[in-house]
Amino acid sequence: MKRLLVGLLLFVPAALFAQSAFDGTWVFTAESGQFGGKPMILSLKDGIYRCDSCVPKIETEADGKDHKRTGSPYNDVINIRVVDDRTVESIGKKRGKVVGKSIDTVSQDGNTLTSNFTFTADNGEKGSGTTIYKRVAPAPPGAHKISGTWQTEKLENASASMMTVTYKSSGDGLSMSDPTGDSYTAKFDGKEYPYKGDPGTTSVSLKKIDDHTIEETDFRNGKVISVSRMTVSPDGRTMKVESEDKLHGTTAKFEGKKQ
Repeated sequence: MKRLLVGLLLFVPAALFAQSAFDGTWVFTAESGQFGGKPMILSLKDGIYRCDSCVPKIETEADGKDHKRTGSPYNDVINIRVVDDRTVESIGKKRGKVVGKSIDTVSQDGNTLTSNFTFTADNGEKGSGTTIYKRVAPAPPGAHKISGTWQTEKLENASASMMTVTYKSSGDGLSMSDPTGDSYTAKFDGKEYPYKGDPGTTSVSLKKIDDHTIEETDFRNGKVISVSRMTVSPDGRTMKVESEDKLHGTTAKFEGKKQ
């Protein structure tokens, strides 16, 4: 039997046994995050909450009641509630269900904004984390302390659902999946292929730079919304991802390890 098996294997193309440097499950760390680009711009004054850096922009009453939101693939209702003079609660809903929530609190000195957030993905997977921002421009006179311009400084306590991704090569392409239900299978030909699981991303294209580097471009209805470059280290143990969010004008870098 062993001799027969060896004989059969001689006729199997060697390419089937070639494993890409990307193959496997990768876990990224929040602590490795580096952020840049445009800041977040918030305003809460005279009972009106505004997020000028959001896409689409938000302008709604901060009265703790549900208000319709249009243009966002992630939520269709938003609810803003003032907790106290330093804290605001934001809730996003979609088709009647809560899909996201954040508690945003400004420090006593007014220079740090801490956003504790939770979310539920379309597949039901939950996630959470904390984003820390530093103030780069003051609040308008008479506005709530959350108002002003804030630069992302770091990400903390990010759940595994946010930081885990699995890749599988197919010779001329790559498949991706993660715990929140995001997935795609695409070839390295620059063409658009369906992106599943993320209501804000409709398709993806891949470009193979070399055996250790791949460039991914994400689209929403034909429009580029982000570009990421994934690079695996020569020893195949770590991966660095550099992403540019075209919608918000921000950048992020993370490092992960193969499990």
